[in-house]
Amino acid sequence: MNPTIFYYKMPPEWAPHERTFISWPVQDSMCYPDQHESVCQGYAEIIRAIAEFEPVTVIVNPGEQEQVMRIVGRPGVAYEPIAHSDAWIRDNGPTFLVDPAGQLAGVNWKFNAWGGKYSPWDLDDKVAPQILESVKATRFDAPLVMEGGSLHTDGEGTLITTEECLLNPNRNPGLGRGDIEEYLRQYTGVEKIIWLKRGLSGDETDGHVDNIACFAAPGKVILQVCDDPQDENYAITQENLRILEEATDAQGRKLEVITIQQPPRADYEDSRLTLSYLNFYFVNGGIILPVFGAPETDAAAEQTLTRLFPDRKVKTVNGLAVIREGGNVHCLTQQMPAASGNRV
Repeated sequence: MNPTIFYYKMPPEWAPHERTFISWPVQDSMCYPDQHESVCQGYAEIIRAIAEFEPVTVIVNPGEQEQVMRIVGRPGVAYEPIAHSDAWIRDNGPTFLVDPAGQLAGVNWKFNAWGGKYSPWDLDDKVAPQILESVKATRFDAPLVMEGGSLHTDGEGTLITTEECLLNPNRNPGLGRGDIEEYLRQYTGVEKIIWLKRGLSGDETDGHVDNIACFAAPGKVILQVCDDPQDENYAITQENLRILEEATDAQGRKLEVITIQQPPRADYEDSRLTLSYLNFYFVNGGIILPVFGAPETDAAAEQTLTRLFPDRKVKTVNGLAVIREGGNVHCLTQQMPAASGNRV
């Protein structure tokens, strides 16, 4: 059985949240274990920022709750002991769904650590079912390797993703584009998938869409762009811009595309960091925006989001604190939508 039989669908991220889930980083699995303390401080800043707007539950490894509480240093944050190896809950956590009666469910995707890049991942593949059990949400197990950072929905039947990620043979070998589209329809309730080509240069997730584009509203998409023809991201973002400008959504609307200029390039140990303002996160009444110490583009991104969302407070956080580990605010969060129905 799949959730669409019961009229469940994935709501847009800007719909009201009941809470946000975040997994606490694990030193042994980090790319740079010697930076664990500074990364934890970055997570704590983001947790405190989100907690200004809505409840937060931090997934901690058993036995570390008191230590994490001291680092976070904010009353009212909840903690849930669930064993895990990596901390990007956007990708190994559940994708929450809501039905017309307001009942909550969630998709338990298969998780293989971004195409087998980091092992072991057996604990991380078990995180989503435990979260769904803890909140008493109906669980649907999908026969598909999928990460939450690889898709965005508009709540009205349209999903955007990238070919680079979803068609990568390191995720679902043997499944074609049509097969993956059908599973996405069955497990998120969408009707149309818009395929962008590639994600940002240097993105080790194989091109997650949450670094390059997201819906701002039905019929309206924000796209991070590059205006330097010598930068690898120029061709990537220009191609994605053309696709979006030519696309229509599930309701037949031409998309309005709003662009945000990318931050200046930054490298660490000969690798390009995936800096993205599009890795922001909607919270109740606000937006948590990572910034990168680049006054011109930081200010432009904040101004664009403030203009697009006049009823939301845009709160900035230090996007450089966690980016060397490969992700940012959107990657390390997972929203649980507010649901009015009885849980089963």
